[in-house]
Amino acid sequence: MSNQKLFNIAVVGATGAVGEQIIRLLDERNFPIQELKLLSSARSAGTKIKFKGRDITVEEAAPDSFKGIDIALFSAGGSVSAELIPHAVEHGAVCIDNTSAFRMDPETPLVVPEVNIDKINEHKGVIANPNCSTIQMVAALKPLYDRYGISRIIVSTYQAVSGAGARAIDEMLRQSKEVLGGRPAEPQILPVGALPVKHQIAFNAIPQIDKFTDNGFTYEEMKMINETKKILGDESLEVTATCVRIPVVYGHSESVYVELNQDFDVEEVKRLLADAPGIVLQDNPSEQQYPLATDAAGKLETFVGRIRRDLSNPRALNLWIVSDNLLKGAAWNAVQIAEYIAIEQ
Repeated sequence: MSNQKLFNIAVVGATGAVGEQIIRLLDERNFPIQELKLLSSARSAGTKIKFKGRDITVEEAAPDSFKGIDIALFSAGGSVSAELIPHAVEHGAVCIDNTSAFRMDPETPLVVPEVNIDKINEHKGVIANPNCSTIQMVAALKPLYDRYGISRIIVSTYQAVSGAGARAIDEMLRQSKEVLGGRPAEPQILPVGALPVKHQIAFNAIPQIDKFTDNGFTYEEMKMINETKKILGDESLEVTATCVRIPVVYGHSESVYVELNQDFDVEEVKRLLADAPGIVLQDNPSEQQYPLATDAAGKLETFVGRIRRDLSNPRALNLWIVSDNLLKGAAWNAVQIAEYIAIEQ
């Protein structure tokens, strides 16, 4: 990208876990940057972050922070995006939003570059990054959707605590020490929901991510359902999800049952996935080779394995899908979109 023009970039939420990864990726991939502006809440303003060997002071994000900015990457919570993105767009910035604020807005493209990169060109100033769990699933299912068609998806997720932020990681590590030391674990953070009730995450699995909706599903589950349909452009898809928080630091894992519209050959499915962009096939049960969160952590790709025909439905497949929730699930997907914008201009 060295021959491309240079861009003024803003990162909102620069001191957060995803913001830090965005900055690292912009650095490592030599994104064509003229000026990098790092923005955060008032609490984190004044922090210094290294980029290309020099210190950049983080500023408080405000409506006038986006004058002269070409691309703004947002990862500071939905309320911040809802407040500041209209101002950024007014100043002429293209906004890539990691929150749920604009995902289901009919005017806003919801983009996974390996799946629907052409939608980027339909933006009206805002491009939304899907939910982390949705991203890795649709990236893996897209080649199957194109080849066979898909009628139904049933997904159970096993999601890392980093998806709930740095405090959730700290809580899991603290609780683990408490339990191993024979002391009672003291839950304070998880699950993140409306009620004050909290549960132990150490050595446990919590079947709640985000608040519950009136239909008994959580907001996280409804995000997966609605976003999958929007990204694949198919409202007829039947999708259901159960999202679970487990004591893993980085890397979401998913057990996915998918019903295809046509018959298939399992070996062809494996070849399709092995050849798909951003997908790494890890499927050798005889050697106990399959995707693991510990292996996916720190990597940009989505890993797929445990591919097998369902025993009760000959047109159904079972898969195991794993990816780093902070990278492909957030920061890397956003930077991929930014790179596409830079190349097109």
